[in-house]
Amino acid sequence: MKQKIAEYESLIEFVATVNDRKDCLMAQDKTQDDPSCMWFNIDVPKGHGIQAGDKVRVIIEKI
Repeated sequence: MKQKIAEYESLIEFVATVNDRKDCLMAQDKTQDDPSCMWFNIDVPKGHGIQAGDKVRVIIEKI
């Protein structure tokens, strides 16, 4: 049974190239010192089509 740990929506601050197979999506705005603010860096395969300013939903589940 899955256990949901967190779910939130965030704007992508920027997309960084990691290598020829993946990019890194980042949301690390200036509110990161706010305890209620959630931010992330996550690698995704190339071809995702996401760019800075896009809104994404992040879901973390323990499986």
